[in-house]
Formats: sequence, C-alpha cells, structure tokens
Amino acid sequence: MKRKKGRVLFVPTICATAIAFMLTTTIGSPAAHADEYIVTPNPLGLEVRSAVLIDADTGQVLYSVDADTPHPPASMTKLMTEYLVLEEISAGRLSMTDMVTATKEAASIPPDGSQIYLAEGDQHTVKDLYMAMAVQSANDATIALADRIGGTEQGFVQKMNDMAKTLGLKTAHFTSATGLADDTVISAGELAKFASILIKKHPEFLEFSSTPSYKFRERDKTPMINLNWMLESNKDIPNFKQYAYPGVDGMKTGYIGAAGYCFTGTAKRGDLRLISVVMDTKSKSARFVQTAKLFDYGFDNFEKKTVVAPKSVVETNKTVKIKKGVSKEVPIVTANDISFLVKKNTTPNVSVSSVKLKPDGELVAPIKSGTVVGTATYAYKDPDTGKAIEKTVNLVTAEDVKKASWWRLMFRSLGGFISDIFKGIINLF
Repeated sequence: MKRKKGRVLFVPTICATAIAFMLTTTIGSPAAHADEYIVTPNPLGLEVRSAVLIDADTGQVLYSVDADTPHPPASMTKLMTEYLVLEEISAGRLSMTDMVTATKEAASIPPDGSQIYLAEGDQHTVKDLYMAMAVQSANDATIALADRIGGTEQGFVQKMNDMAKTLGLKTAHFTSATGLADDTVISAGELAKFASILIKKHPEFLEFSSTPSYKFRERDKTPMINLNWMLESNKDIPNFKQYAYPGVDGMKTGYIGAAGYCFTGTAKRGDLRLISVVMDTKSKSARFVQTAKLFDYGFDNFEKKTVVAPKSVVETNKTVKIKKGVSKEVPIVTANDISFLVKKNTTPNVSVSSVKLKPDGELVAPIKSGTVVGTATYAYKDPDTGKAIEKTVNLVTAEDVKKASWWRLMFRSLGGFISDIFKGIINLF
C-alpha cells in the first residue's frame, strides 16, 4: 500500500459473504467499493475519508476530518430508523410487544445484505425486529418496521427527511430506511450530532445497541452476534477482544460499496461520554481501529472542568430591580455550574459573552428565592481551533423578596416625587 497526495491506492480482494459475518474470513478484509481508496490527510493519521469526535453532552467538537461534507452513511442510516421507532413508542402509537407482519418488500431484500430471512406474512414483535436491526443491522427487519410506521418504505423515508429537517440536520438526505441506497447522504458532523440527540432523548437505545447477542427465533441454531466488535462486553471474546474498548456501548456499523466501512460509536468513562463517526475506512476491522484512535485522543487529552460554580455572581449584573418589594432590588446568581471539556492541565479562557434579564417592571414582589430572572452566556475559546464554545445558564434570585406594605410604597412614591421636584428646582439655578 502506498500513499500519494493524501490517497491510498490498493487493489481490493474478494471476500466471502456470510449470513451474519464469517469471523474467520472477514476480520480485516479490505473494502471493495473503489479501486482508489481516499484518505483525507489529518494530524492524527486517521485512515478515513471523513471523521469526527464530539462530547455527547454538549456537542463540542474535539477532532474532525472533513466533517461537514456529506457522504453515504450506509447502514448508519438505521440510526434514524431506530430513532423514529422509539418516537412512535414514546407517542403511544406503537409498543415493543406489538406484532408486525412482514411485507412483500421486507421479504424481498437482496441476499447479499445482512438479514434475518423474513418471509412475507411472518409475524414478529417490534422488540424482536428492533433487536435484529440494532444488533445485526438486518435490512428486512428494518423494512418491516418502516412499512409498519410509514405504510411503505418511501412513506417512512419522508418521515425520516421531515425529522432531519426538524432537528436541523442540513446535510441529511434519506432515500431508504436501510442505507442500502448510495444516494442517501449525511455529514460525519451531523451524524454525530444526531447520535447525541438519539441517546439523550432515548437512552434506552443503548440497551439494544449494547446487546452482544440475541436469538431471534427459538428454532435458530445460533444467536445474532452484534456487528459492533468494540463493545466492552467483548473483552473476553477471542475473536473480538483485540477490538473491545472500555466504555463502548453502541452504536451502528455500516457498509456499502459507495460508503466503504463506516462506524458511529460511543464510549463513556466516568461522567464523560464521547461520540465518534468514521466514514470510508478500508476494512471491517479498520473502522474500529480508527475509532479507537479517536477515543484514545479524546479520553487521553480532555477533561470536564467546572469554570463557573453554582450560585456564582455575574460581576456585571449582581442584582435585578423589583417592583413593589420591601427591597427595590435583589441579588442574583447562576442557577447551576458551567463546565467545559478542555485540554488536560490547562486553564480555560472563559468570559461572559452576554447577559439577558427580564425587563424593568416585569418582576413584581413577592418573589421567592430561585426565581428565574434571566440568563448568562459564558464563552470558552478553544485554543486549538480558535472557535468560541458557548453555554447558557439561568440567573435566579438569591433570596426571597416580600411585598412592601402600602404605607412603605406610599412613602417611597412620595419620596420619589419630592426628589424629582427638588432636582427640578436645582436645575433652575
């Protein structure tokens, strides 16, 4: 293999296909999607066309390689399908115990893709089909669920694109529920963003994506084996232990000729969860090797650091005015802390970029301690990229403010009236 101007040239080999994946013949086998395998040059030396690493909590980008260019995501497309199924369940329109009848379309998946060999009319629970989709990336199970929700696959695809638009995924364009179509595209950056949305809104997804094996039918001789070799639970499995990575509990592999070998992964250590995407690597094993490089970089070099403690005072806005209170103003503080993911052993450069308070006259006593009166936005300047990363926190009252008596309010009003007259007289001279 040789590189020239960021490109790696190789001659693909033909590897045997298998029902799930043939462990003895597919580990490390090269991609067969192009005669010219493209690597985008990058400091970490990742052998990928596109990649990104983000903090799952904030979306902060820690490392990227051509992360804004849309590429075919292959079966990573199923993350959107999985999301929409969970949305239907959350809305009460579907349940994991509902029976789904396999359509003709679901039973007509080409034999060269991952599947569980559904026959038209077969009935299985949503849970079983979801497991087949999450664990083995079964295309026929995916189509069966898509048909149940969208009426047809294309009806479901419309829902996928509508959801992408709602979530602000500008590079996403779906043409299939499975990712088998090479005109489905999304950028690595937005795929990572979406993965973060998925596990935040539906944390139960990780229960499916972290399942190492699952027996789809009682009569099946062997269970489905999770295509994600990086699962921490694989640390004692001979065929996978070299790829098992501490903290990995998801998410989705992918491969078609136009996409190469892809993987969206996530790993958690302590209170830090990272999400990675690699697109167009050269083999099944390479996608995990390149992902491990990203995770190593993230966990080795970054830490969460609290830069603003809870109940901190914003120096430029220590109080807010109150109408009809015993006091005319009340101290305000941050409702909670602010943390950023920063390089280890560094002092982050953080500043208040903006403060927004409720207009004068809107806050009227009595007011309890902890009442939200505005927001403060803090900005952290990334020393590597120069980009400002912002977080916003609520500002709340630090103490109760009782309503003033009518007697106090009357004298306060008279005092203001007399003061205005006095100032007017002074201005005459």
